[in-house]
Amino acid sequence: MEAHAFFSHKPHCSLFTKLRNPHLVNQNIKLQPVRCHSQIKSFDNNNQPRRWSFEFLRQTEPLHVIQTSNSPVSMAATSASESASKAVKKVCLFFCPETKALAERIAAQSDAIELRSINWRTFEDGFPNLFIPNAHGIRGHHVAFLAAFSSPGKIFEQLSVIYALPKLFISSFTLVLPFFPTGTSERMEDEGDVATAFTLARILSNIPTSRGGPTSLVTFDIHALQERFYFGDNILPFFESGIPLLKNRLQQLPDSDNISIAFPDDGAWKRFHKQLQHFPMIVCNKVREGDQRFVRIREGDPRGRHVVIVDDLVQSGGTLIECQKVLAAHGAAKISAYVTHGIFPNRSWQRFEPDNGAWLTAAIA
Repeated sequence: MEAHAFFSHKPHCSLFTKLRNPHLVNQNIKLQPVRCHSQIKSFDNNNQPRRWSFEFLRQTEPLHVIQTSNSPVSMAATSASESASKAVKKVCLFFCPETKALAERIAAQSDAIELRSINWRTFEDGFPNLFIPNAHGIRGHHVAFLAAFSSPGKIFEQLSVIYALPKLFISSFTLVLPFFPTGTSERMEDEGDVATAFTLARILSNIPTSRGGPTSLVTFDIHALQERFYFGDNILPFFESGIPLLKNRLQQLPDSDNISIAFPDDGAWKRFHKQLQHFPMIVCNKVREGDQRFVRIREGDPRGRHVVIVDDLVQSGGTLIECQKVLAAHGAAKISAYVTHGIFPNRSWQRFEPDNGAWLTAAIA
């Protein structure tokens, strides 16, 4: 068989060899397209074997011999490149007006996060008139929404968006709700009480599923541990905590070896003592005397220590002030407070200002 061959190099391409067989070309033989792969005894400059692919396109075309690299280095590089491309998970992050600053700080931490805005408009009657710009542009993307349920009205308008986003053919949906606002109303003590924590959990459990499955819900320091069982099977709740941030901060303090942790009640102790067990602990509780409630130390000694009061949330701050008083009376050298969620309705945070005489350093996450 006569053969004519030539070689050419192309950027980013394999080496091509073309072989012609004039006897086959001149015969009236119909050749069906055939593709096969075979390993031949050919080696590159590094003494690595090469793999060749042979392809007949049609009768009048030459035989194409395509070389592909089979070296371990090349294969490893290709595999690493493919893995890296799969590992990069682009996330479209939506936010409400209350969380805009936080969303911008989050997006600044990673190039994989793309901020997306929503038009939070209202009709003349005050009801929401919402719009998601470029809704088609998030198809096939991973989407997250950073929520702030600061009032019943805000909950309604944000739920409207939260229910709409998973229906836009997105790959997955994550709802980040740092504070679960109805957490303190988790049980019924008298006939007629309404457990609004359970109500909100049921509402969130009915968020439509996305192409990737149920919604992932991330929340921090939910008030009662049993609330995790309020959610249905259509949502995947993930309960985070701000306590690791507190631990890092305490370890940076110059008096870190003289710190004790105080819990204002048994509930706070149950929630957090395992995460802070390497610190000496003080447990307080509330006792009723007539129509008044007082905080008493149940166990632990604050004398000469820098005592940090730890709780999940604070409303008016009355319990923190009462804890401060009893700890100071028992000889605490310094008193600070940490809570994950500072609510402070009706400007009650003002009672912690220095000019009111309160001996308390507040550290609110």
